[in-house]
Amino acid sequence: MEIWINPACSKCRSAMTLLDAEGADYTVRRYLEDVPSEDEIRGVLERLGLEPWDITRTQEAAAKELGLKEWPRDAGSRDRWVKALAEHPKLIQRPIITADDGTAVVGRTDEAVRDALSR
Repeated sequence: MEIWINPACSKCRSAMTLLDAEGADYTVRRYLEDVPSEDEIRGVLERLGLEPWDITRTQEAAAKELGLKEWPRDAGSRDRWVKALAEHPKLIQRPIITADDGTAVVGRTDEAVRDALSR
């Protein structure tokens, strides 16, 4: 199991606290420092069953600068969104937990973290 975190994020810290309390074996990826490639982002999106705009933090300054709220949300625009996430990792919603069964969850709630643990 791997968890993508920003150490400054309270949701990330909460998720790790819960994983620790449950004795989970996991690897921490500080994705702002160890930036995921476009292919890694596509892989996580597939595991999540989501589109790139579903995991984009549209309130971030970079999102506003790029005008993301105005970007089309369709199959033809998918690569553009993935590229933006790879170039501006702060836009990636967090924490993302990749479960041992090949799935993933956005672990913003205790329920989502527990869901990842049960897989």
